[in-house]
Amino acid sequence: MKVVLFGGSGFIGTHLVPQLIALGHDVSIADIAPSKSYPRLFSRCDVRDAGAVHETCAGADVIYNLAAVHRDDVRPRSLYREVNVDGAANICAAASAHRIDRIVFTSSVAIYGFSAGEADEDTEPAPFNDYGKTKLEAEAVFKGWYHAQPGRTLTIVRPTVVFGEGNRGNVFTLIDQIRRRRFAMVGCGDNIKSIAYVENVAAFLQHVLSRPPGFDVYNYVDKPDYRTRDLVSTIRRQLGMSGEPASIPYPLASGIGAVCDAVAAVSGRTLPISRIRVQKFCAPSRFSSARAMASGFVAPVSLEDGLRRTVAEEAGHPAVAAAKTGGALGRGCT
Repeated sequence: MKVVLFGGSGFIGTHLVPQLIALGHDVSIADIAPSKSYPRLFSRCDVRDAGAVHETCAGADVIYNLAAVHRDDVRPRSLYREVNVDGAANICAAASAHRIDRIVFTSSVAIYGFSAGEADEDTEPAPFNDYGKTKLEAEAVFKGWYHAQPGRTLTIVRPTVVFGEGNRGNVFTLIDQIRRRRFAMVGCGDNIKSIAYVENVAAFLQHVLSRPPGFDVYNYVDKPDYRTRDLVSTIRRQLGMSGEPASIPYPLASGIGAVCDAVAAVSGRTLPISRIRVQKFCAPSRFSSARAMASGFVAPVSLEDGLRRTVAEEAGHPAVAAAKTGGALGRGCT
């Protein structure tokens, strides 16, 4: 099949491309950023440009939409809607025009917001930020495309926090702060989180191509879930550190975040600390992966091994080779 990956130059897309190629698919990457790993497959395409999206989709059998604006500090805020929602509409219009009947959309568990307990696919969405709200709206756009004509297939995958080698997201930041001895635990670290290793997320996105026609929605989480304090302890052990990190009471950290927000608003600068980041770090975020696992999928890499590889590679740890062959590891979240 000819597969077009919007946002395919990104972290997840770069891991998905080789898996699709290995299965014999003809893969094209459409992105605003060049693909460093697969430059020959790349063509520049902004999902906000309806004409470019239409042209890119010509001849495709399957569309993956991984393109998104997702950071907390995106400005102007209108970009969330332009990329996440209007981009989805442009992709659906192109799919309809070219009679493409299969779309895979990577949404996010951010649509659930600060959900109590372990959220599954039937949990009522309650997004609290622009990213989560526009991802939920994009889901509605794709559902509208699916219901508009019989015979179409739509799969929505909602990954949790994704980590892995080469990524510079939340897990990397945590590793880097611990390595530089700049990390302080906010609160007691008892909050439970769900995380996912990038190779497993990519493998699941490839796996859903084998699902029967129709509509499916899946959370993607690698189990088991762990506490923040356990992840911190694990990283410290991997780095050869002993003892416990410094800690800051949550009210104090929240106050510092509020001050940083005020400074950022006045100065126009983006600061590494904000009230919402403190809140997100300390909040529980647990999601069920039962439906994804019931689909017959088996994750190729254990969560333990994925975390071990990431700690070793991102921190320049000398045990990179050993980290890829197995062994015990603690627990983690971010």
